[in-house]
Amino acid sequence: MAPEGRIGLPVDIARDPAGAERRAAGSIASLLVLAVVWGGSIPLTKLGLRHFPPLTLTALRYLVAAPVFLAVLVRRPLPPARALATAGALGALGIGVGQVSQTLGVLRTTASAATVISATIPLLVVVFAAVRLRQRAEIRQAAGLAVAFGGIGCVVIGNPDRITPAFAAASLIGDALVLLSAVAVALYYVLSTELAARYSVTTVAALTSLAGAGAVTPIAAWEVRHAAVSVTPEGVAVVLYLGILVTAVGIWVWLHALRRLPASTAAALQYLQPLVGVAASAALFGDRLGLWFWAGTTLVLIGVALTTASKHEDSVGGTQNTG
Repeated sequence: MAPEGRIGLPVDIARDPAGAERRAAGSIASLLVLAVVWGGSIPLTKLGLRHFPPLTLTALRYLVAAPVFLAVLVRRPLPPARALATAGALGALGIGVGQVSQTLGVLRTTASAATVISATIPLLVVVFAAVRLRQRAEIRQAAGLAVAFGGIGCVVIGNPDRITPAFAAASLIGDALVLLSAVAVALYYVLSTELAARYSVTTVAALTSLAGAGAVTPIAAWEVRHAAVSVTPEGVAVVLYLGILVTAVGIWVWLHALRRLPASTAAALQYLQPLVGVAASAALFGDRLGLWFWAGTTLVLIGVALTTASKHEDSVGGTQNTG
């Protein structure tokens, strides 16, 4: 899943300017590690699909992370019923639609293409936030949107001489599903902002993740009865990686880093994710990365940078990763 969340002025900088520089350096280091962890999420999802059907893999990921989220909520007062219902709906959007469509898309396209398409989540967050908050879109942001989606076109279609065969390829369905995932996760970020402001980002992260797991698990239980499941050490390792490192630990690292760093700095460090993902995909699956792929990847990164770069440190809250 794009980054787990965004906040305005870091709390630590506001409260303790003297120690902020040292803590910021540690946060930058942790975010660099996190970019590598999150960058490997889509290639490892592709690997996990060799052992588990897509809905089952998604459910297992969040069920593994569930104890961590439950521990987060133990000492926190629960929001009122209306807020809980809203969190449940957000979980269904972010996980039931976003993560499930990503997994289904990864099943049908290359891990490299899925990684690049998912890199547009920060861009879409900015666009949806502008619409929701009725902010005036800047020319730079509009240009970034056009450049990034031009890059997606290069990645998906490839060499223009092969446009017709490309549109007939089954991988286009996978690309469309990954793009749907990016849209759903970006909407989740924007729509969760108000709830997170009232009840804390950590609480909303836990509630929505548990709700999403609850929504996906019954469908996964049905899927297990109708699809082959291969429980192997490799498959178990992938589930633990996605559930513990990408989801549970990833959320904790991201949210704590945002207390010490400007949102724009934190987001910029996550631009390393597609590079890590593409390299991992090439190593694991031998994805062919031609000139058009690299041109498209470059355009996506430029577009995301143009769209998310801001004169201010303000940004949009959210609680779910792009991986």
